[in-house]
Amino acid sequence: MAGVIVVYLGLACAFAGVILMVRPVAPVRTRRWAAAVATAGVTLAVIGAALPAREHRVIAARTRLDVFMPAYQFHEVHSIQVRAASRDQIYRAVRSVTADEIFLFRALTWLRRFGRRGPESILTAPERAPILDVATKTTFLLLAEEPGREIVVGTLVLAPPGWRPPARPTPEGFKALHAPGFALAAMNFRVEDTGLVTTETRIVATDAAARRRFAVYWRLIYPGSTLLRFTWLRAIARRAPSS
Repeated sequence: MAGVIVVYLGLACAFAGVILMVRPVAPVRTRRWAAAVATAGVTLAVIGAALPAREHRVIAARTRLDVFMPAYQFHEVHSIQVRAASRDQIYRAVRSVTADEIFLFRALTWLRRFGRRGPESILTAPERAPILDVATKTTFLLLAEEPGREIVVGTLVLAPPGWRPPARPTPEGFKALHAPGFALAAMNFRVEDTGLVTTETRIVATDAAARRRFAVYWRLIYPGSTLLRFTWLRAIARRAPSS
């Protein structure tokens, strides 16, 4: 999280410097000082992107996500309390919510793919298809499911040049992939008896070079990813009472 904060402080400073070069204002009254502000911002953003990512380890597995990704360097956790529905209704909502029910989903995924079109995936999901079904039919693998309680999906986000995935990837193969040069992501949705819905995303990089590469990407997309998870949970909460 510290790296994300430093990156965005740097980007904000760089943006301010560019604006001040166009229209200097006090206390930065010259374009020379404005350029210095912009340069300092870029430097700060680079430092933030390069900060090392600490590894976290699960001591005792409590969830299926813990089983499949007990060690990771990057993660985010979000939750929402749903009071007007049973646990089974909430879980059905988790499984059936569509991309168009998630506020800003199209805008955020358009930004994530830099406006480029591509084959069907979680970033280019059809309007009425359950988003998790789209994910597991395309770039994600269903790692585990405890109906009514938890679903875990995973995907490969970095691989060494020339590597080819197996024709039939399996959850066991995903869990056993520790060779250098990879970064793997796993995400779950978990529903508690109290109606609390939690989603957590974890990423593990298998060597230092992959960790550095992914850190830059993660720290840039983290705010958008956080907003997407928040709106995704809100969509689940809206759908749950009628599921």
